[in-house]
Amino acid sequence: MEIINKLSEVFDKNQVLTDPNSLVQYGKDWSNVDKPNPLAIVFPESTEQVQSVVKLANQAPFSLVPSGGRTGLSGGAMASNQEVVVSFEKMNKILDFNPIDRNVLCQAGVITKQLQQFAEDKQLCYPVDFASSGSSHIGGNIATNAGGIKVVRYGLTRSWVAGLKVVTGSGDILDLNHGLVKNATGYDFRHVFIGSEGTLGFVTEATMQLARLPTNLTVMVIGIRDIESIMKTFQAFRDKIDPTALELFSNDTVKIVHEHKGVAKPFETEAPYYLLLEFENDTDATESLVLDTFEACVNEGWVVDGVMSQSEQQARNLWRLREDISESISQFTPYKNDLAVKVSNIPAFLGALDALIEEHYPNFKVLWYGHIGDGNLHLNILKPANMEPDAFFDICSQVNPHVFQLVKDLNGSISAEHGVGTLKRDYLPYSRSAPEIAYMQALKAMFDPNGIMNPGKIFKSSG
Repeated sequence: MEIINKLSEVFDKNQVLTDPNSLVQYGKDWSNVDKPNPLAIVFPESTEQVQSVVKLANQAPFSLVPSGGRTGLSGGAMASNQEVVVSFEKMNKILDFNPIDRNVLCQAGVITKQLQQFAEDKQLCYPVDFASSGSSHIGGNIATNAGGIKVVRYGLTRSWVAGLKVVTGSGDILDLNHGLVKNATGYDFRHVFIGSEGTLGFVTEATMQLARLPTNLTVMVIGIRDIESIMKTFQAFRDKIDPTALELFSNDTVKIVHEHKGVAKPFETEAPYYLLLEFENDTDATESLVLDTFEACVNEGWVVDGVMSQSEQQARNLWRLREDISESISQFTPYKNDLAVKVSNIPAFLGALDALIEEHYPNFKVLWYGHIGDGNLHLNILKPANMEPDAFFDICSQVNPHVFQLVKDLNGSISAEHGVGTLKRDYLPYSRSAPEIAYMQALKAMFDPNGIMNPGKIFKSSG
């Protein structure tokens, strides 16, 4: 194999894998949207080795697909057409820490949880957090602008990237922003690469900002009477405190998590919806304010019951009601949609979607949960036990245009935090205008003129 021979000129033997098991393992992500079919897997250990394989790919030519923790849900890390997969798992070092600037220089393969623990050891916090933090890589988080459960307080990954080192599709190394807080010297290409899903180039190093460690995080789970009461309760609490998380889930999800994972229900009273509120319980005054707000919501008839954690363990147990949903429903082969609208539009959006779901999925169980604090909702349709997956997914995909049209009508996003990849690629016009897409494609052509970087993701491959 000529390409394999050329790769051996750049990498040692232990940095190139071609065995069938490795090709399957590294050729897919959690979406399993396509059958993995890469040519080889390479494991660079430096920015220079990444640059070498990019230059080689331009010369040969062959295509490259980046691989981090492979936790994506949109097919962004699938390698199905004899691409060479570039795995960053050997580039997993924290290179520097600056306590004055409160930032960390790390390689792209550093696992999110690793960075969180490093920050905690320094009495600081890396606040971007999500269910896959134990597997996902910082480079992958940057490539998809990952969000998660703390966005209402801390924002997306983009907010914490102070600098980037990238290898473009042309093989150039760009060192972007150098960790500066203020830098008004023209275009900030750092933000172009954040969320680009490896289609313009590969992130090899990142300077990540850290935050103050929060104090005495406390969790309250609140039972909500109906859809109209969700946003009223949300606004009542947000007007009084700055929560670190605000999550929504339904009673159906609570039942499944309880049955599948043995997690205790929050309280005896059942409610159709639940809000999970996390906040810094740093003073007696804060706790009194939260309890007074809860009582006011009960008196208004919006809330039916609630519970507040009294220990770290109880807080973790309450969080499991939300964090264990995805794993608990995986047994039902769910069809997932990751949608976002402005927070103020959530009641109208939920009402319209409920009507649409009732029309198109009358015999399917549909579960809602998501990040209510930032307008991001996850729609999960569960496969009936007696239906074949292909038939089920085909039915669901036929309804996508109707769902996405509702999103478009509200100027929302068809992918709030999972990226475009291949699964959302054909639906991009529901979130981006034709001129926007044309400019995005022009950027792709500028940074990756030969189209070798993660082809077929976000846009269809020109080849």
